[in-house]
Amino acid sequence: MMKSTLKKLGLAVASIALMATTGAQAEEVKSPFEGKGMKIAHVRYLSQGDFPELYLSGVRAQAEALGLELDVYDARQDAAIQRSQLEQAIMKGYDGIILQHGFTDSLKDLADMAVQNGIKVVAFDVNADNPEIPQINQDDHLIARMSLEQAIKDNGNAWKAAYVYVPGIPPLDRRDEVFTELKEKFPGIEEVARFGTLNNPIPNQIADQAAAVFRANPDITVAFSPYDEFAKGIKIAVDEAGLSSSVKIYSADISNSDIQAMREPGSAWVATTATNPAIMGQVSVRALAYLMNGENPGSQVTVPPVLITQEMLNALDIKNMNDLVAKVASFSTSDTLTPDWMPLP
Repeated sequence: MMKSTLKKLGLAVASIALMATTGAQAEEVKSPFEGKGMKIAHVRYLSQGDFPELYLSGVRAQAEALGLELDVYDARQDAAIQRSQLEQAIMKGYDGIILQHGFTDSLKDLADMAVQNGIKVVAFDVNADNPEIPQINQDDHLIARMSLEQAIKDNGNAWKAAYVYVPGIPPLDRRDEVFTELKEKFPGIEEVARFGTLNNPIPNQIADQAAAVFRANPDITVAFSPYDEFAKGIKIAVDEAGLSSSVKIYSADISNSDIQAMREPGSAWVATTATNPAIMGQVSVRALAYLMNGENPGSQVTVPPVLITQEMLNALDIKNMNDLVAKVASFSTSDTLTPDWMPLP
């Protein structure tokens, strides 16, 4: 008992020391943009679900730390609206623009125009196809590989799969490349159904599609849903069909509601691989700040993911994202793009 008390006391002292150090650093580092009235725009295609909301929280936090004024344009999964909003942002003359998700064909020419007009641009999970626009990515190949490797660990290398996929979204396309390679490597893994939509509300739309798929293919034992909103829809269909004991769900991304769904007794959702969405938002703003400060963050900025299993969540009693950040160190922070001049949230 004495050891436990001392350990807790030691952790408390360490936490206070860390807070004091962080506070001192925050006072010492002054943003090069402070007091200059510089404005950035966040033009996002994808807003449905917890991931983009957490991503936005990171964008807001890092922009505030840098003294940048932020405006958010929300296209709600409509490519034409996102294009119009990007055009508005260019016309308003922002100092910087963050593009979040979307389609190359609908954004490339306007992104080029923004660069030509001296506006700094970064792109998260969308290929702007311009060497002057850094691409901010999760390691989508690794995300898919880690989830699928867990599926093989749990189920062997011969199973029938339902696969949720919408082409044309760069992170989903990269994850699809890994699934394609896996099926070639293990011919016993059979994709018996492929479906998907980004229409709102995504989980309910996916659930309707999945219900029909499971009725037609009762021998499916694995569902690969490389986006958590897809996985939510699969889980709804599995629960309603009473298949929780015979189907396992593997996904990408994580949120409070995902954690709760994975920890439900008998949940079919057994694993996901994710980066911290808020960290991704912060890193996107940091990359933009590099450009605005006359520095080069690199053409590709990638943050590695973490495998999160149902077993891990239960063993560590992780109930929400705060618990995940507190108890899984590899998920809580990133030193990507943190030079001495960069104030952090």
